[in-house]
Amino acid sequence: MRSLARSREETTMHDHRKLGRELDLFDTDPLIGAGLPYWLPDGAAVRHTLEEYIRTAERRAGYQHVYSPVLGKRELYEISGHWSHYSDDMFPPMDLGGEQIVLRPSLCPHHALIYRSRSHSYRDLPLRIAELGGMYRSELSGVLGGLTRVRAIHLNDAHIFCTLDQVADEARNALDMIRHAYEALGITPRRYRLSLPGPGGKYVAAPELWQRSTALLTDVLDQAGLPYEAAEGEAAFYGPKIDVQIIDGAGRESTLSTIQVDFHQPEQFDLHYIGPDSARHRPVMVHRSIIGSVERAVAHLIEQHGGAFPAWLAPTQIVVLPITDSELPNAAALARQCTDLGLRAQIIGPERGSLGARVRQSKLVPYQAVIGAQESTDGHIALRLRDGHRLDPQPTGDILSRISALIEAHSTNLWDGAAFSQVLREHI
Repeated sequence: MRSLARSREETTMHDHRKLGRELDLFDTDPLIGAGLPYWLPDGAAVRHTLEEYIRTAERRAGYQHVYSPVLGKRELYEISGHWSHYSDDMFPPMDLGGEQIVLRPSLCPHHALIYRSRSHSYRDLPLRIAELGGMYRSELSGVLGGLTRVRAIHLNDAHIFCTLDQVADEARNALDMIRHAYEALGITPRRYRLSLPGPGGKYVAAPELWQRSTALLTDVLDQAGLPYEAAEGEAAFYGPKIDVQIIDGAGRESTLSTIQVDFHQPEQFDLHYIGPDSARHRPVMVHRSIIGSVERAVAHLIEQHGGAFPAWLAPTQIVVLPITDSELPNAAALARQCTDLGLRAQIIGPERGSLGARVRQSKLVPYQAVIGAQESTDGHIALRLRDGHRLDPQPTGDILSRISALIEAHSTNLWDGAAFSQVLREHI
């Protein structure tokens, strides 16, 4: 059995607050403020790649992306219900020209207005609106920490406006997107939770709508064959949720992804569509977030992988290691070739120490391309994988094509199965 000291040491090693700073991913400054981290270049590369992944997945799933302001009039949140149910977690209003302006705590009121700005037929539905946008929570300083509890949140949010008959399919599709994203990111969910209202909470008083929403989400979970637990007191103020729970290295559980059914805000904003009978009908609003907030997602990925991200997400994907100064021109050419292919490459030259020392410095980089005199002459690369395996020198084009294919597929494998098996046989 591992000692308690060893267990604590491993937990600290994989605490994203410590590891994220050591790996130059993010940091904070008291002049910016608590709960307001900034992203360093390597962290920005991870974040940008994650954002592009989810935007592409959403486009393929029929979502349309929008931008909306991070500010809104207090009246907007009074209509949505946030002011009466959620104002304790919002920043105070700012007086501006006789109006009160608020930093938004959520994107859904803005998206409701975007829907309302144009007329819609039943033929337009489902209408899927997505945004990776900022929102702000007035968190107490005592609960802030790293990237998991912050005051400025960038949420992978979307709202689907649909008919009642379409709700179940949209929720199932969102669950499927979550599954695919978790496979690509190497995330294992702890559990699925059906989040319901509880006694004493601030919830919209509409028992019939709550019953309909809960029945819809329960049916979706049952048909998906997913084990889940009902949890009272965890619902949004306007409706129940499917929450996908994750756990960190210290055993703390949190919500990463969510799907919510909302009958309340379409009513509040008087949203409608024209049905086949030429009459006005009320749409249902399905809220869903596939990877949750970028901050919490990256925090979990740091801890899940100990900084050794899947190759497609790694801040540096290939490190080029010339053995001597004579190979520096070839190393530079290889790095440019990688960049032209969309790969993130870095050169670590002999001035940084012996080859062994540089390999150790690059232990979290998925691919280490060693270039010696022979490789420089014949245009080959001796590739080392992050897991310690070495491949025989192979043509540069072949190596980069395989790496590019794995990264484009968002694979969690470092090498494709057939080729890797051959390499292993050759080195046993």
